[in-house]
Amino acid sequence: MELRQLEHFVAVAEERHFTRAAERLAVSQSGLSASVRALEHELRTPLFSRTTRTVRLTEAGQALLVEAERTLAGARAARDAVDAVRGLLRGTLTLGVEQCVAGVSPARLLAAFHREHPHMEIRLRQEGTSSLLEGVAGGRLDLAFAATVSPPEWRGELVPLARERMVVLCAPGHPLADGTRVEWTALRGRSFIDFHPDWGPRRAADEAFAAAGVRRTVGLEVNDVHSLLELVHEGLGIAVVPHHFSRKPEARGLGVVEFAGARPPGYRSVVVLPPARSLSPGAKALMELVRQDAPG
Repeated sequence: MELRQLEHFVAVAEERHFTRAAERLAVSQSGLSASVRALEHELRTPLFSRTTRTVRLTEAGQALLVEAERTLAGARAARDAVDAVRGLLRGTLTLGVEQCVAGVSPARLLAAFHREHPHMEIRLRQEGTSSLLEGVAGGRLDLAFAATVSPPEWRGELVPLARERMVVLCAPGHPLADGTRVEWTALRGRSFIDFHPDWGPRRAADEAFAAAGVRRTVGLEVNDVHSLLELVHEGLGIAVVPHHFSRKPEARGLGVVEFAGARPPGYRSVVVLPPARSLSPGAKALMELVRQDAPG
């Protein structure tokens, strides 16, 4: 079994398509297919279920994918460690980020990283919290910027980035827009707009409503903050979001209502670091910039 075969296998597993995987790796489709067949022959079991339209992992393929990702991540880390000793920072830095995560500007951070380490290839994946945790745990991501995760969910290190309160956003003509603060009881029966359950702000809002004993129904679910703000502007519902969302240009004109009480619901962002293995040289260099850039 060769690293090249594992790279081919992982590419097909991620793309779920031999042609797209071959294009991504810049190899011929026939060569890629032969490489995967040789791997299947060596392991004495099919790794993919193939039809004319779909390519799916078999149970054996799913088991191999986890270990293949870890093996490839270990090989990359080994090469990067040798380059670091030689005074070079090469290789690939792969990081994940939640949309509009508080306490860090990924674009500014990566621009600074690229200026300092121009020979490093940067790969960015925008996903929800659960997917980010899985990516870091499996070695697919070197680190991730995410929202608060519950202690049972993660055994690795979590580096705090920012903490802020949650607020209610509503259209200018909404009944809640007349007040400066809102009680939890006033939110019963309202129409809500929110992200899909995997995103950090949604998880924080769900936990806050559960702690307050208030049931709510999210009728409109979106995957980006701009759609959320646009729907709120149109009066299709209200949104409970981290306070920094209210400072976005698209939120101009919306009502921003604070929660009543001494302890309003909160949102916390963190850097998710891998458990049980050291950071890659690229990830260490990025964390140095994070610590310089992050608010106190």
